[in-house]
Amino acid sequence: MEYRTLGNTGTVVSTLCLGTMTFGSESDEAVSHAQLDRFVERGGTFIDTANVYSGGVSEEIIGRWLAARPGAREQVVLATKGRFHRDGKGNELGLSRLSLTRALDASLRRLGVETIDLYQAHAWDPLTPIEEALRFFDDAVRAGKIHYVGVSNFIGWQLQKAALLTQHLGLAPIVTLQPQYNLLQRSIELELTEVCQNEGIGILPWSPLAGGWLTGKYQRDSVPTGATRLGENPERGMEGYARRNAEERTWRVIDAVRKVADGRGVSMAQVALAWLADRPAVTSVILGARTIAQLDDNLGAAGLHLSAEETALLTEASELIVDDYPYGKPGVNQRGRKL
Repeated sequence: MEYRTLGNTGTVVSTLCLGTMTFGSESDEAVSHAQLDRFVERGGTFIDTANVYSGGVSEEIIGRWLAARPGAREQVVLATKGRFHRDGKGNELGLSRLSLTRALDASLRRLGVETIDLYQAHAWDPLTPIEEALRFFDDAVRAGKIHYVGVSNFIGWQLQKAALLTQHLGLAPIVTLQPQYNLLQRSIELELTEVCQNEGIGILPWSPLAGGWLTGKYQRDSVPTGATRLGENPERGMEGYARRNAEERTWRVIDAVRKVADGRGVSMAQVALAWLADRPAVTSVILGARTIAQLDDNLGAAGLHLSAEETALLTEASELIVDDYPYGKPGVNQRGRKL
């Protein structure tokens, strides 16, 4: 396992992070605890959850794991999020001071800890002035309830505005961004990557395997069935089978990942994770395993670095061409901006 600082801070985390969205839903408590044990045994130090994962059960499972293992709390950097609520009602939602106060206190209780290392806004709230949320985070840092502030699913102007406001108002800075990012979804490179580089914000990619597509388990023109996320629901989320299957780019990327994996003698998942871990501004890649076998395979990416030729092959295969103004340059005799 390798380690990097958490954004522009002195806190060190493993370059692979254990995501726990499956805990309490796709992974029962025994499997979840086994994942936590295996992750720490392999040198992992960074755990990410959220108050809405399995309606709070994910945090409870982590809390019981910490309580049963003396010294475990000191071994890990613990991250969670607030913004959403399982019931989705009134002041239980959003980034208002009232909502975040309730959410943070509930997360502290479920996790059984006095302080959360990284507390993240799960998404932008169009109803709450961002200054209100940023002042809450700063107060929580000063009160010792959290150490650092992060955000998730912000777009470019939202992240830049929030970062500049913390500087202007003298508030606790935003140290991380958690976006969807993988070889099939590179749109954060349009603006967010540069904001993060300029502001010293570390990127924590979620869905690094694009919902399983980058593992090679899905086939062209063959709707998946069985015990996979798309097998259970072929049109699940943003990575629905029909849409991705129809895009030639999908299969070009998968073929490139398979070629590198075969040449290396490693799994396709490990190749996709290694490419992502070495992208600009990335601090730690969030794994999302349902089983120990999946986690073991993912952990095989620890310390794996691709050659310049392998990286170029994957980057070119996944190239995102943007022709539209203002990102592309129509009329200047070129296809647009290549990412």
